[in-house]
Amino acid sequence: MPAPAPPPLRPWSRVWRYLVVISVGLATWVAVTVDLMPQDEQAPDDVVGPLGAAIMLDLVLGVIGVALLPLRRRYPTAIASVTGALSAFSGAAVGAAALSAVSMSTHRRWRGVIVTGAAWLVAAIIYEGLYRPSLPGIETSTGYFVLAGSLALVAYAACVSTGFYIGARRELLETLRERAETAEREQSLKADAAREAERTRIAREMHDVLAHRISLVAMHAGALAYRTDLTPAETTQTATIIQDNAHSALAELRQVLGVLRADSGTGSAGTGPARAGLGGAGAHDPGPPEPPQPSLRELPALLAENAEAGTVVDLDLRGLAQGDVDPLALPPPTLSRTAFRIVQEVLTNARKHAPGAAVSLSLAGAPGDDLRLRASNQVPEHTPAGPPGAGMGLTGLEERAALAGGVLEHGVDAAGRFVVTAALPWSAP
Repeated sequence: MPAPAPPPLRPWSRVWRYLVVISVGLATWVAVTVDLMPQDEQAPDDVVGPLGAAIMLDLVLGVIGVALLPLRRRYPTAIASVTGALSAFSGAAVGAAALSAVSMSTHRRWRGVIVTGAAWLVAAIIYEGLYRPSLPGIETSTGYFVLAGSLALVAYAACVSTGFYIGARRELLETLRERAETAEREQSLKADAAREAERTRIAREMHDVLAHRISLVAMHAGALAYRTDLTPAETTQTATIIQDNAHSALAELRQVLGVLRADSGTGSAGTGPARAGLGGAGAHDPGPPEPPQPSLRELPALLAENAEAGTVVDLDLRGLAQGDVDPLALPPPTLSRTAFRIVQEVLTNARKHAPGAAVSLSLAGAPGDDLRLRASNQVPEHTPAGPPGAGMGLTGLEERAALAGGVLEHGVDAAGRFVVTAALPWSAP
C-alpha cells in the first residue's frame, strides 16, 4: 500500500534540510573544482577558459537544483529525475538530487524509483564518459569510469532505502494514530451504550415498582367493588391503602420521568418500556402482583450471598442509626433502590477483581442531606483473570448516580485500596 501523504514540514525541518543540501552541494562543487583546475599555473587560456566556464556552469546548475526542491512533494518523480539529470554536468546538484530521491522514495512506488534510477545512471555515464573527458587537460580511464558509476548507484540505493524507511515509518505512525482514534471512538460508544443501558434498566425497575403498586390498587379496589359486607372502618382502611399506593406510584413516576428527561431523546425512549409494560401487565397478565425491585432492606441477604462466595463485608451503619428504627428502612424507595444497586455492583467488582479480599462498607446520612456510601477493598498485587466483561459497570453506576442527582467517584487511594464513594440526595419527608 502506498505511504500516506507526507505531513507538512515545520520551518526548522525545512531549513535544516536545505542547509544539508547546500552543504553537500558546495562540498561536491569544491571537490570538482579542485579536480578540474589545472595544476600548472602557466596553463594557456584555451585550457583555463573552458574549465572556468565548466566550473561556473556546475555552480549555476546546482543553484537551479536547489530552486526546484520546493516542488519535490507535488511532482516527486519529475523533480527527482530532473535533479538527477543535472548531476550529469554539475557536482553541486548532487545534494538536491539526493534529497529529491529520498523524498520520491517515501511514496514507495517502484515506477518512480526505476525512472529516477535510470536518470542517475545516465547522468553518471554522461559525466564520466562524455562530459568530463571532453574538457581540455582532463584525463580519465575505464577503471575510474566504472568506479564513478558504481558509486552513483550505491548512493542512489542508499537514498531509496532511506526514503522507503521514512515512508514505512509514516505509514506505521498513521496506522497507530488511526487505531488510537478508533479505540477512543469505540470507548466513547461503549460508555454511551452503558449509560443508555443504565437508563433503560432504571425505567424497567420503575415499571416493576409501578406495576406492583398499581396491582395492589387494583386488588383493593376490586375488594371494595365485590365485598359488600365490609364495615365502614374496613372500607375506610382499604380506601386509605388505595390512596397511599396511588400517591406513591405517582411520586415515583414523577421521579423517574424527571431523571430520564435530562436527555430528551433518551427520556422518551426510556419511558416507553414503562408505558408498554404497564399496559401489558394490566391487559395481558392479570396474575399476581409483581414483586418490587430490591432496596436496602435486602442488603443483609446480599451480604450473606457474598459471604458464601468468599467476600466478607464489614458493614457500618452507625451513620444511619436513629434509635431503635431499622436504619436500612429509613431512605425512601427510589434512593434505597439506587444505593442497593451501587452496593451490588461494587461487591460484584470486588468478587471479580479481588477475590477473597474483605470489603469495608459504610452508609451514613439523614433526610435533607445526602446518603453517603463508601466501599473499599485492598487491591491485589496480581489481578486475577476473572470473568470477561466490558468494564462498563462503574460507568453505569456513575450514570445512575448522576440521574439520581448525586455523584459517584472511584479510584485507588494512597493505601493501595480501591475506593468507591457516592453521595445521593436524600430529600426531607
